[in-house]
Parts: sequence; structure tokens; C-alpha cells
Amino acid sequence: MSSVIEQSVQARMVASAPRMETLPAMLSYDRQYPFAVRMAFPAPATLEGTEVSWEFSRELLTTGVDSPAGQGDVRVRPFGYERTVLEFHAPEGIAMVHVRTEELRLFLQRAQELVPVGDEHRYLDMDRGLTDLLGGSC
Repeated sequence: MSSVIEQSVQARMVASAPRMETLPAMLSYDRQYPFAVRMAFPAPATLEGTEVSWEFSRELLTTGVDSPAGQGDVRVRPFGYERTVLEFHAPEGIAMVHVRTEELRLFLQRAQELVPVGDEHRYLDMDRGLTDLLGGSC
């Protein structure tokens, strides 16, 4: 069984214009980092022209599809029954995207099958984490 889950989603960028632009995004979950999910936007979809990715907790995404969650750089909240809003806060500004809630729930279900909630600690590699923290000098 693969240790990484990837799922393409269509995100709709919320802008000041009345029309929302649809852009591709990739959600990923890696069993080696069992508490985190990653959402990446390809270079053509960003202002900088380079891929931009955000990592945040799986718990934040799980909570945010049903009720507002997050206080930091990433915030997630339901928007009606069919959509979830993800807000990404950076010094340059705030990016808000809508994603179909059904797509997020499918992704979270697949992550749950790979690493059940509550079992994340079983997949942590403490030696690798300490080596990374100490700059590779163990």
C-alpha cells in the first residue's frame, strides 16, 4: 500500500470580481507526516509564477468542513452544504478558495484509511525528526 495519497481538486479563487476563477490544486497526505496535509497550487495559478503549497493539520481540515476552524495562517470553514472555504494568510495578503466539500471528505476518508485518527503517533519516525531538527548531525 502506498504511503502517500494525492487527490486533484478544483478550487475556485474568491476575488473582488464577481466571477470566481477555477484553478487546479493538489491535496496530499503522507503517512511519514501523519498529522499534516498539503495543498499545492501549480505555478500558472499563482501570482509569483511558481508552485505554492501550504501544509496544515489534518485535524484542522477535518474540523473545518463542518464548522469554522483555525486562527493562524490557514483557516477552514463550511460555505453552505456543498463548499468549504480555505483561507491562506500570508504577508502579501489573503487567498481564499472554495473547494467542494465532497472532494475534501473523500480525501479525508482516504487519509483515515491510510492512518486512522488517533494512530498518528505509530507512524512518527522520532530518529528522523531529531536528525532533521538538529540539522542532520546525529
